Amino acid sequence: MTAAGRRPPAAASVVVIGGGVIGLSTAYSLAASGVRDVVLLDRGALGSGSTCRAAGGVRAQFSDPVNVALGARSLETFRDFGPRFGQEIDLHEVGYLFLLGTPEAVAAFEAAVALQNDLGVPSRVIDVPEARRLSPLVAPDGLLAAAWSPTDGHCTPEAVVLGYATAARRAGATLLPHCAATGIDVRDGRIVAVRTAGGTIATDTVVCAAGAWSAEVGAWAGVDLPVTPLRRQVLVTEPVPGLDPATPFTIDFDSSFYFHGDGEGVLLGMSDPDEEPGFALGQSDAWLPRLGAAIDRRVPALSEVGIAGGWAGLYEMTPDHNALIGRADAVAGFLYATGFSGHGFLMGPAVGEVVRDLYLGEEPFVDVSGLDAARFAGARARPELNVV
Repeated sequence: MTAAGRRPPAAASVVVIGGGVIGLSTAYSLAASGVRDVVLLDRGALGSGSTCRAAGGVRAQFSDPVNVALGARSLETFRDFGPRFGQEIDLHEVGYLFLLGTPEAVAAFEAAVALQNDLGVPSRVIDVPEARRLSPLVAPDGLLAAAWSPTDGHCTPEAVVLGYATAARRAGATLLPHCAATGIDVRDGRIVAVRTAGGTIATDTVVCAAGAWSAEVGAWAGVDLPVTPLRRQVLVTEPVPGLDPATPFTIDFDSSFYFHGDGEGVLLGMSDPDEEPGFALGQSDAWLPRLGAAIDRRVPALSEVGIAGGWAGLYEMTPDHNALIGRADAVAGFLYATGFSGHGFLMGPAVGEVVRDLYLGEEPFVDVSGLDAARFAGARARPELNVV
């Protein structure tokens, strides 16, 4: 039995492991396309892994054309989410602003913007005065330029989870939160069942959307998914006097420090190069001196603002900071969508469509063959530049 008292069904057409936005979008897309007996499992509450601990950013500013396409397609869904799913997600289309402080970064973003423009994304490289008009809290010292796209922004991950979960159930999918998958049975090179804390589900197809826990899920089936968990911390400030509600999601690319409006305050964070891989979710003070230095340098007005709260979540990192999407070659019936390295929430809507098409044997709207997990064995890594 699950924690909610429901016994898993004896059989399913597809079992999705992972109840974050990737898994829920996949379950919805499969069920809405007519696939019967779709079952989704999560060991906790839906969205309780990485999704609801995300900063909520949504964008199409990437350096890899596949990521640009996934981000742009997902933005279309986020804009139409309320009418389509009956769930408001508090979408703020305030744009994304990358602050650039080195000639190398400027050149890289100029190339990325050219690619984005070719794919229909209205991004552009702007000068420092325009960047300051867009994000008035920013101090200009050391900046050379910025990259800006007005159609990016941020929304509420919990609301997206609720919208997809409701829509998936309406479409006929069975969602089983608090029901942990515990193993996968493979016979003669094919998936035959998924074992859970509440019983065994006979199935010939598994979709691994387990985020930071995907390496273990893949190992159950004998599939190597090189995903490493890495803690990232987020803080929310007390009210910021004079905060412009149109302040974009602003990233200091050199330091990785970022912030965006959150009510009357701001949500902020940055990477910690000293963070060790692992599943730690407690908050640590070790990163605060580096964070404080970044704030003093780039948005000194925030130095005088108190901290109202915060949390920690897990990035699901791959060696090249790019996702793993595909179908396992050695084990029939094992599909995966994981390793998004901090971009899973914003790509969730599009990835659900892609996994649906891979299952149905149809051509996805974008060719994701270069994101298969086997690329690392064949020296085909494809690094993503725009990692936050």
